Amino acid sequence: MSHNPIRPWRNIDRRKSRQIMVGSVPVGGDAPISVQTMTNTDSSDVAATVAQIQACAEAGADIVRVSTPDEAATRALRDIVRESPVPIVADIHFHYRRAIEAAEAGAACLRINPGNIGDEKRVREVIAAARDHGCSIRIGVNAGSLERDLLEKYGEPCPEAMVESGLDHIRILQDNDFHEFKISVKASDVFLAAAAYQSLAEATDAPIHLGITEAGGLMSGTIKSAIGLGNLLWMGIGDTIRVSLSADPVEEVKVGYEILKSLGLRHRGVNIISCPSCARQGFDVIKTVEALEKRLEHIKTPMSLSIIGCVVNGPGEALMTDVGFTGGGAGSGMVYLAGKQSHKLSNDQMIDHIVEQVEKKAAEIDAAAAAPEAAE
Repeated sequence: MSHNPIRPWRNIDRRKSRQIMVGSVPVGGDAPISVQTMTNTDSSDVAATVAQIQACAEAGADIVRVSTPDEAATRALRDIVRESPVPIVADIHFHYRRAIEAAEAGAACLRINPGNIGDEKRVREVIAAARDHGCSIRIGVNAGSLERDLLEKYGEPCPEAMVESGLDHIRILQDNDFHEFKISVKASDVFLAAAAYQSLAEATDAPIHLGITEAGGLMSGTIKSAIGLGNLLWMGIGDTIRVSLSADPVEEVKVGYEILKSLGLRHRGVNIISCPSCARQGFDVIKTVEALEKRLEHIKTPMSLSIIGCVVNGPGEALMTDVGFTGGGAGSGMVYLAGKQSHKLSNDQMIDHIVEQVEKKAAEIDAAAAAPEAAE
């Protein structure tokens, strides 16, 4: 809501963390919480992978991870990094040599899994490569691939085992005087992940990468991620997030932003406030919102739009949004601009007119934001 002040009861006190760089993107400290996703193309197919990265970046991804399971993938990574509009994280499992090759290919960050990367000697070689090539490292602990000794010690994946795994790996990095790292302790179980992240947040000042791993399909995974990540973010925990869905990576980015937007932690694009519709609606709310979501995807300026079917809540919601439309009677409704009644409009003109008003308001907001920079 660009024309309304932030209410103090909406503020979230973020956990204090160190800041590192993932390429050009700061993670931790007072940097905005970044949104990540991961490609699902064949990583050796440069054109397909770059096209997916570009689509994700257009949707708002700050960082994109690419799996590098073999030498063909790390060879292709050099071209992928060169053509990518955002920093690339190389996802490493089992073969530490792939991490070294990825660093040489220009990856901004190396994701390594303590449960399968190998012994401390191999980790030291990865650290040396990261240092030599200016990479950061993500320690990626996963409940599904914990070290065998920790599973024997604790009997099953649990928050204590996950945090111990992460802290053991932090010790290796710090003993080698390497501090450009972030850490995650992911699980597919929301309770397990949340408990592990809460303990981790108390045990280290490293930036934290949040995720509920293998969350599921678009609907179920979105709900699970919103609950798990939303609660942690509300507590101030988390410096970068990845929503893991069995869906197009672009959808992961969209869901990530919606979670952050709902908590007032990031603002990008149009936040549509709409009613579920009922017999009182003066127009087809569901079809209208579906059309507007597609027509307004190109807007990156943070702003709010209310689409309410009737006058029960419509005027009140419109008072708090940049642009609003409230259904009335006789095939028309009321347009609100900056929270005030502006003019009546027939329902059949509504979608085109609202798109026009949103684009106009976005241009005004962008111009106002650019004015101070011009004055400097």
